[in-house]
Amino acid sequence: MTIELRHLRAFLAIADEGNVTRAAARLHLSQPALSRTLRQLEDHLGVRLVDRSTHHLGLTREGHTFRDKAAAALAAVDTALDPGGTRGWPLRLGHTWAALGDHTVALLRRWDETWPGTPLELLRIDDRTAGLSQGKVDAALLRGAVTCAGLRTELLVTERRVVVMAADSPLVALPDVTLADLAAHPIALNTVSGTTSMDLWPSGARPVTTLEVSNTDEWLIAVAAGRAVGVSTSATPSNYAHPSLVYRPLVDAPPVPVVLAWREGPGHPAVPDLLALARQVLAAGDA
Repeated sequence: MTIELRHLRAFLAIADEGNVTRAAARLHLSQPALSRTLRQLEDHLGVRLVDRSTHHLGLTREGHTFRDKAAAALAAVDTALDPGGTRGWPLRLGHTWAALGDHTVALLRRWDETWPGTPLELLRIDDRTAGLSQGKVDAALLRGAVTCAGLRTELLVTERRVVVMAADSPLVALPDVTLADLAAHPIALNTVSGTTSMDLWPSGARPVTTLEVSNTDEWLIAVAAGRAVGVSTSATPSNYAHPSLVYRPLVDAPPVPVVLAWREGPGHPAVPDLLALARQVLAAGDA
């Protein structure tokens, strides 16, 4: 049997909705037709993608792995068939926060000057890989360890860590902050795209209270409101300056790597040019 795009769309609709009825309505199909399409895809792959043992459908381990591949495949097709794409193939660059820090504007300006025929689109996506594994972008600026399979990375720079606190925090009196200084304070953790976890502290000396959020905006609001303090990198102060926030160096924590990542296999032909230009901008110290 030949697998078609409708099989991938059917699977992704079920994965997103967690329910065959809602997925069928979204695709304007009958429930039996949608179920048959899913079975055809599973038979072709030889694995079970969806666990049907509960009322709320869940993905199997293989289903979670295949979801990213299916999303990337559909995104590639949609990009190729976009009528506007024939006038120039945009290079979509994802990031979760801060992009390339102080060098972001210089990167965009230099790109426009050097490759005016290839638009560089900077997209913030609150996802562990900034939309890269789902095919939403062609490359991504990522911080911290990149563990997602199927991605290639090149180190661009490392950034020192900083502590972010409310302007009325008692920590403001400190010119420099240590991990031990933070142990008595609630820590805001961005669980989706952040670079901080409790593993940053030595075992037995970790903060006892955390506040989990799912994106940078929620993280900043929690810190500004004095509900917690945060740990970020030196790219954050200039990108997220606010009277309610104060930044201090975190002197005893390791720096954070910043990498350019892209998917293995065929991709946008301008990714190598982007990598080379990012390195040039960083080497020149352009801001």
